[in-house]
Amino acid sequence: GDTGSDLSQHLGTAGHEASGTGSMKFLMNGCLLLATEDGATIEIIEEIGAENMFLFGAKLHEVQELREQGASLKASLQFARVVRMVRDGYFGFKDYFKSLCDTVEASNDFYLLGHDFASYLEAQAAADNAFVDQEKWTQMSILSTAGSGRFSSDRTIEEYAENTWGIQPCKCPF
Repeated sequence: GDTGSDLSQHLGTAGHEASGTGSMKFLMNGCLLLATEDGATIEIIEEIGAENMFLFGAKLHEVQELREQGASLKASLQFARVVRMVRDGYFGFKDYFKSLCDTVEASNDFYLLGHDFASYLEAQAAADNAFVDQEKWTQMSILSTAGSGRFSSDRTIEEYAENTWGIQPCKCPF
């Protein structure tokens, strides 16, 4: 059956792309994106504009420096509260999530979850605000779909055939 979505959240630390082709498919169908600014998201921004999506988190060029800051990098109070709730079993499965909580609470938050959390909440709030303004949301959705032509499968396959596989299309025999 047909399915639809108003907002697709692609939650990956910059440099660890969540799902570029997935983002493009959602975009073509009028779904808005909430995502970090890297990989395919950068290409999408070039086509539809950052104002038609909800961006959050560290930029690709910031990630390594942020990782090097390690323990001195402070997570937001909101993030600490959520991790504490998970650790205390508020959502169930207390023992199952212990190693995850240990990782993100320590100075070893490789994926910068603590750093990106406040920015994510801001992007989510912006999406919530845009959603209740039907005219704004509809305009963003239309512009997203209208700007997504670059991501068609025909163009992508042609580009792969030419640049990656080094093959030419066959001519129709009749």
